[in-house]
Amino acid sequence: MPAAGDAKSTELMEPSYRFRIYLLTALVLIGFGGLLTRLYDYQIERREEFLQQVPGNHTVTIREPGIRGEITDRNGIVLARNKLNYEVSLNLEEIRQAYLSQHLENPTLKRIAQKNGLPRQRSEKDIVAIVNEGVIARLRKLDLAKNYKAGDLRAHFLTHGGLIPFSYRSDLNYSDFSKFAEHNLELPGVYLSVRPQREYPYGALASHVLGYLKQWEKGDVPESATHRFDHYVGEEKGIAGVEATMDEILRGPEGRKSIVRDEKGRTIRPSDYTKPGIGAKLQLTIDAYAQYLLETTLRLAGRAAGVIMDVNTGEVLAMASVPDYDPNDFIPSISQKSWDVYRSNQQLAPFTNRAISEFTPGSTMKVPTAIAGALAGMGSRTYSCDGFVTYGNKNVGCWIWNLHKGHHGNQNLSQAIQHSCNPYFNKLANTIGWKALVDGCELVNIGKKTGIELPKEDAGTLPGSSAWRSANPTLVMSPVLNAFLSIGQGDTLATPLQICSVAACLANGGKYYKPRIVKKATSQDGKTLIADTPKIEVDLTKAGIKPSDIELIRRGMWMSTNEEGGTSGKVKSAHIEAASKSGTAQTTDNGKKSNNSWVMSFSPYENPKYAVCVLVQNGGSGGGVCGPLVNLIYRGLFARDQNGIKLPLKPLAKALGNTDRIEKTIDVPAEMIASVETGDAEVIPDMQSINPPPGIITDEITGETGDEAGDVTPSGKTTLSPNITPTPTITPEVDEEGIVIPKAIPVKEP
Repeated sequence: MPAAGDAKSTELMEPSYRFRIYLLTALVLIGFGGLLTRLYDYQIERREEFLQQVPGNHTVTIREPGIRGEITDRNGIVLARNKLNYEVSLNLEEIRQAYLSQHLENPTLKRIAQKNGLPRQRSEKDIVAIVNEGVIARLRKLDLAKNYKAGDLRAHFLTHGGLIPFSYRSDLNYSDFSKFAEHNLELPGVYLSVRPQREYPYGALASHVLGYLKQWEKGDVPESATHRFDHYVGEEKGIAGVEATMDEILRGPEGRKSIVRDEKGRTIRPSDYTKPGIGAKLQLTIDAYAQYLLETTLRLAGRAAGVIMDVNTGEVLAMASVPDYDPNDFIPSISQKSWDVYRSNQQLAPFTNRAISEFTPGSTMKVPTAIAGALAGMGSRTYSCDGFVTYGNKNVGCWIWNLHKGHHGNQNLSQAIQHSCNPYFNKLANTIGWKALVDGCELVNIGKKTGIELPKEDAGTLPGSSAWRSANPTLVMSPVLNAFLSIGQGDTLATPLQICSVAACLANGGKYYKPRIVKKATSQDGKTLIADTPKIEVDLTKAGIKPSDIELIRRGMWMSTNEEGGTSGKVKSAHIEAASKSGTAQTTDNGKKSNNSWVMSFSPYENPKYAVCVLVQNGGSGGGVCGPLVNLIYRGLFARDQNGIKLPLKPLAKALGNTDRIEKTIDVPAEMIASVETGDAEVIPDMQSINPPPGIITDEITGETGDEAGDVTPSGKTTLSPNITPTPTITPEVDEEGIVIPKAIPVKEP
């Protein structure tokens, strides 16, 4: 039994004892909590990191791009397709890990970088040295190595690590591919794939309609990809033509592939595979044979555009612009040198689709003016041409006055169109007033985009419209500005597609169909994504224009083509009865006075089928320059329709174009006429600009030259609209570090 003192001592010590027990317990709990935290960190949060450090097999998941859908013409002729392409790509992180399995540490590179405006030295993994030693050295032994841009590889690794493959080679032939496949197991981090690559079998044919592709970029990778894939490959994207506007439906669903690799990064076996899907099949309204006819015809001029439409549906059967380009030049990328050549001459602008670009329309604008007059109830009105009309101190002259001090006298609407009489349309415009003129022009889409399925379509400029008034708040539509509008001068701008659509509307009796270049689109499983449905936007007869007034306008275009004194007589053909209206708009070209030359037309006159519009920059006159071109187009179309001739069709090289002026007329070579009328001619000259052939009425007799001449203010429009050309994928240039195959040095013979 303890003594009293001992009991008292024990009692006094109990709080300290209990504290130690508590402290010890707390330390145990804290240690256990720390252990749990570390276990969670290692087993949950950083599980993948440590698993990669444990020798053994692992699965790599690869994202494969969808297959782009085909593009065909209306008859099923393939205009854009896919071919097999063999590609070698590098997973840089896998290559680095394989390197570390044989080396103690990464090679490093010291670089000077800016931080807070001050130079700082930093050290980074030298991935180029790793690739050259770990991969390129082996490829050299197999004779499969190729020089590359090391700077791009280094930047790629710093930005994307192993998620996005670095494209090393995409120029393999089948022999190279077979050799790579044979030795692929020996090359960790090196991936061999067979991917579809875009191909345009007819070269430059319809290039402005089809457009071109750009390879996918690192910024296209979605945030979610880092969680779903170890290796990401994206799709090309369309950046021009229907490749751009229809890009979403042309892309196919992505694929997914899993492969098992060992601890050294070597492939053991495939694990799982979901094939990539195919995008929609896109059928255009384009007729490949008519397209070839139009393009080879336009190559007789240096810079030109043309449109052929079905007047009963609004379908664009052909659309072309000269100069042009070959979309194959951009697959898979284009060299900087070739890209610079394309862009070297801004006047030629080969990437601009002139068919949907705005130009001063000249006398073709008299047809929309006639429509506006008919809408205002003035279709049967006659006016006197005294040679010019005076507005204050400004005389707006007729071509006959400017050339011969002559005049046309009293004329009705049909005669005024036939003779392209400025005073008639000046007076008509100011009789109905500028608001009525603008309303009538807007009825047939002048000053508005047509909405065709192509990028960068210009709306044109319609003076007096709300858009024009907003852009020019200090201007008012004075009688002289209204007069300029009526004959397509001043600020007025229109596109060849707009003018062709007006011709189609008049041809069919007044129904304005929405122009379209896409006929239909069908998904891989047969679902209709875009239906083949024409759309009537306006019926002039329902809008209030009498059918008899529409016929007066049509008759005037027929007289312009087929009767003496008409300004578009060179369109006339013995084979069909066409109707047309020419235009010669004053402008400037590279600082010199020039013209935009036009013809708008439809044919046959009875039961019309086609509408055609041709524009030539820097031409002498519309009837003289564009008339023979339209005539040639009709020769080909009706040789096929009436005689069953199969029009020529073959791949086209790109048309370089030129800025030469065509003074009088274009003489169509005999071999071209034979080509379109028999289908068997092979020689197509690039451009002709020579004197009128014998037997064709000269411009002075028809009065075509200067049918817009006189005191009309030239348009301020001297160049094409600012049009930023989408930058394609530029082929990287080889740099010094990436030269792994030195050039052979020739040995001089003793």
